[in-house]
Amino acid sequence: MAQQNTKDQIIEVTREILTSDGLAAVSFDAIARRLGRTKQAVLYWYPTKHDLLAAMFLPWLEAEANTAIQSISYTATRDAAIEAFVGTVANFHFADLDRFRMMYLLPQTIRPNAEVTHSLALLDKVHPITDRMYSALADKLGCGSITERQEAFAIHSAVLGLVVMFGLADSANDPLKHSTSEMVQALTTALQSK
Repeated sequence: MAQQNTKDQIIEVTREILTSDGLAAVSFDAIARRLGRTKQAVLYWYPTKHDLLAAMFLPWLEAEANTAIQSISYTATRDAAIEAFVGTVANFHFADLDRFRMMYLLPQTIRPNAEVTHSLALLDKVHPITDRMYSALADKLGCGSITERQEAFAIHSAVLGLVVMFGLADSANDPLKHSTSEMVQALTTALQSK
């Protein structure tokens, strides 16, 4: 029990540091200081920064996928599935922009090192999660000019792009002309059948 608590505490402290001070401030020394433990205690649980970020990322990705799949599970039409998926995924991320930044932007800033096995191990965990989400949406899309799987990926990418733009505005304290709900509706309309 105490071991699991230590792992959870490391994740929580890492998230606090990322949120308040950014990626540059995240170090095993900084985490250990905040926890009142040794650096070796942190490294025991998470030997690399990739391992640490994966431990944060995977549960969030699973939650996003589960929320999206649940939202479309009872939809009867293609357009209803798109509307449910876009709205649910967007609102999932709008509810916690810091989590979104850590999920989708932070991993892009960390360059992989020679330990490719860590990246491959992470992909082995990520692919089944995204496959479930894209397959669930693809099943609702029906026939189109591109494969349903490609379309599902494109729809998800479009939602993430919308959230990126609102995240940028949030970071710059720039009030946008249109609300999140207006832009979610505009994106939904653009993606639905004409």
